[in-house]
Amino acid sequence: MIRPLAISMGDPAGIGPEIIAKAWAARREAGLPPFLAVGDSRAIARVWNGPTVRVSDMAAAVAAFDEALPILSVDDAGEIRPGQPDVEGARCALHALELAVGLVRSDAASALVTGPVSKSQLYDIGFTHPGQTEFVAERCGVAGENAVMMLAGPSLRVVPITTHVPLAAVSSLLSVELIVAKGRATARGLCKNFGIREPRLVFAGLNPHAGESGAIGREEIDFIEPAIVQLRAEGIDATGPFAADTLFHPRARARYDAALCCYHDQALVPIKTLHFDEGVNITLGLPIVRTSPDHGTAFGLAGQDAAHPGAMIAAIAMAGDAAQRRAEAAA
Repeated sequence: MIRPLAISMGDPAGIGPEIIAKAWAARREAGLPPFLAVGDSRAIARVWNGPTVRVSDMAAAVAAFDEALPILSVDDAGEIRPGQPDVEGARCALHALELAVGLVRSDAASALVTGPVSKSQLYDIGFTHPGQTEFVAERCGVAGENAVMMLAGPSLRVVPITTHVPLAAVSSLLSVELIVAKGRATARGLCKNFGIREPRLVFAGLNPHAGESGAIGREEIDFIEPAIVQLRAEGIDATGPFAADTLFHPRARARYDAALCCYHDQALVPIKTLHFDEGVNITLGLPIVRTSPDHGTAFGLAGQDAAHPGAMIAAIAMAGDAAQRRAEAAA
């Protein structure tokens, strides 16, 4: 059996504490591996009246898991008001994330699942990373371009080649080197985390109709096509670029294992349309397994017992599967 998973609660004023608790409540039905929550235990008590137990090590977490949600408590969130974020809560979320990453990096935990955070609140306390993905990558000693954010659901996996940047900047950020790096990391990640021995990658064009042979833009000709040629020379099954509006219907999805898209919404609109309650953010290219539910803090729902735990359950299940697959490969 793999070691327990470490789940950072995210912002204590968001829905992270609630969906972690609801995931524990569904542990048997969903077949989830043992896990512990990392964060302020009061955040869960504010939104859930189920059994919890504070633990100090992973052995205690495993022993308690069947009967209560284990919590490794970080007690510095200040006054917790669901739906009302503040800098104290952001500081607690960051400390919980740091501690959870350390548990996985030290092999005390088998995988990391991160709850949703408020980046605007984190920026107020000096957080300088675009998101949790980049923070975790830095802590793992991995260059940002080699850490790939994949969004995965039951019938679709997508990778945004550029992420949290203005749409107007996307064209200037694309390069053959960046696209090749994302393609390599995606292929390796599909093999290591999903057990796909010969991954099939497809690339979306940036422009409408994939540029129409340069008539509507040259990014496909100058960057995407040369990158595909290089990836294929390395033995990676890469095809495209194709018009993005033809890539996500059922017949198209059957022809690839992951679609690489040029910008954030080109990737996230289809995955959230198809799998809003089941989408998982999994970071490829790391020495550890890291997943996250593919949604935000939903402050408007916090404290109302209205948050759906589906994406958190899916993130825990995917992290457990990936950790098990890696452990078996290393054995």
